[in-house]
Amino acid sequence: MSDAARWKATVYVGGLAAGVTPTILREAFLPFGEIVDVSFPRNDPHANAPKPQAQAPPFAGGGAGGGDAHRGFAYVEFEDPDDAREAVDNMDQAELFGKVIRVSAAKAPKSATAQGLLNARTAVWEQEGWLAEHAVSEEDKQAAEMAKLNSVPEDPMQGLEGLDVAGPKPE
Repeated sequence: MSDAARWKATVYVGGLAAGVTPTILREAFLPFGEIVDVSFPRNDPHANAPKPQAQAPPFAGGGAGGGDAHRGFAYVEFEDPDDAREAVDNMDQAELFGKVIRVSAAKAPKSATAQGLLNARTAVWEQEGWLAEHAVSEEDKQAAEMAKLNSVPEDPMQGLEGLDVAGPKPE
């Protein structure tokens, strides 16, 4: 399956409680179709210095405790994009582990944008596809400049000298 097709079959699930595990999420979304993958982006343990915790979280089931906690959202990839749409329609604003979850179609990350599509890091005129479609040769540019210089604005009254009577010409 291509990356673009994979993202069409993937849903974003946000607002997850700390106790939600991949197994729980898989079971919650299984009624909508065959699930290929459930992924929880994790906190980078080296991003910030560890913060001391005053108390343990009230529920840290399934080994989702301490430094291995997810960031409150996940991605569920279905086998079929229609199953993903069905999951969005039925699970958005549903309650899971006492919290209302948000479910929507996942957006491909900027790093996964396909070749030829707009890329936020490259100006549109620097992309080969755009350049090939919109490029103008130097010869054409020079011809356009010459046409501008040689054109004399026409007098709107020119050619009307012979008309001294309004209306159609008599035969």
